[in-house]
Amino acid sequence: MTPVAIVGGGVTGLTAAFYLQRLNIPVTLYEASDRVGGLIQTTCRDGFLVEHGPNTILESVPEVEALVGDLELTSRCVYPAAEMKARYVVRNGKTQRVPQSAVAAVRTPLLSVKAKLRIMAEPFISRTALADEALSEFVVRRLGVEVLDYLIDPFVGGVYAGDPGRLSVAHAFPKLHKLEQAYGSLIKGSILGARARKKRERAEGTASKTSARMLSFEGGLSVLVDRLRATLGNAVELGTAVRAMRPNESGWTLELATGETREHSSVLLCAPAHRVAQMKISGVAAAEMESLRTVYYPPIARVAVAFPRDKVAHALDGFGVLIPKREQMNTLGILFSSSLFPQRAPEGYALLTAYLGGSRGPDVVNMTDAELLELTVADMKKLLGVAGQPVFEDVVRVPLSIPQYNVGYGAVKESIGNIEARAKGLFLAGSYRGGISVADCIAGGKAASDKVREYAGTT
Repeated sequence: MTPVAIVGGGVTGLTAAFYLQRLNIPVTLYEASDRVGGLIQTTCRDGFLVEHGPNTILESVPEVEALVGDLELTSRCVYPAAEMKARYVVRNGKTQRVPQSAVAAVRTPLLSVKAKLRIMAEPFISRTALADEALSEFVVRRLGVEVLDYLIDPFVGGVYAGDPGRLSVAHAFPKLHKLEQAYGSLIKGSILGARARKKRERAEGTASKTSARMLSFEGGLSVLVDRLRATLGNAVELGTAVRAMRPNESGWTLELATGETREHSSVLLCAPAHRVAQMKISGVAAAEMESLRTVYYPPIARVAVAFPRDKVAHALDGFGVLIPKREQMNTLGILFSSSLFPQRAPEGYALLTAYLGGSRGPDVVNMTDAELLELTVADMKKLLGVAGQPVFEDVVRVPLSIPQYNVGYGAVKESIGNIEARAKGLFLAGSYRGGISVADCIAGGKAASDKVREYAGTT
């Protein structure tokens, strides 16, 4: 049987390859770099464990638990301690707890009385007929400026590396868009739709992102991709870039960067959108490929530092702190890494992971390590009461990080559908299509493997 070609060895491609191989469908996974995992990469040095990219996986879809179980990694899962629930946002240069209950929301100093009254008026705000709207416009219209500045902006900047003035609410946050369209109000929708959502979540085995558990592994997230790589064995070809492909009578012919050609029954493209856009695909219109080139991947710098625990005044009793743009600080957010999961730092030390850049400050990739460390430590001293200099430092730059579902993203999704419709046996999957989280990518990889399996059964 001619193997299926999978182009791209991130978690989406690895997941798809794993499930196809379990069905005895042969695969060849082509990865242009010298390692698999994409943005997922873990480094262990001097007793400190740091992640280059994502730090956690949310158990928000059943595919996560299924994959972990199928890989026999359940015993290696680690979860945050129950008491580490706090999340912080900065206001007026100080960290404030994000309220996690109605009572806390009333009492929180994170929002003014005026802002709280504005939220209470949300059910009386009329809905909009706009098909696509920037997240910032949506939030200001429904909840007011303060909610945008001190809840939405820091979340979007720290988690998505994005700009709420550019992100599409319909495509980046479709649940918010659907709540307004269905109920005319976010608050009404949250209350009236709660029973239906719980029923749907039970039926689908899903969980909301606010209630889903966060997990990692004893040795970091690389444990997942390393196990996938080992399971796939010789099906993975590293350092092998695909530059062109064309359909033939029995499937597809791939042309590698070396000039060598390979025959495959079908092709699943799991590379980032900007990589796919660079490939020559016979039969695909130039306009469709140009649409993929428009997907923006902002740069990020990740700075991990450690201090003796007694040199950090903050309680570090939770996930971390997010920083609004209007606070005019250097970092997007800081994770309390050694509080979040065990065995991230030697006893008596605190490991902190900061992120800089994103859509808010793309020039970070041009800064030196010393400059990035200076900016990071300056923010930590202000926010966390850090004293002295770090005893551990690790800096990573990601020139192209997270795809941004900006206003107008519907055209990108339409192009993806057109490509698949016109090029039979060619499929696309990845964070630029089905969601940016690791859980989304796992679910997308599994769904893509099902599509390829169904196609194989009809040819």
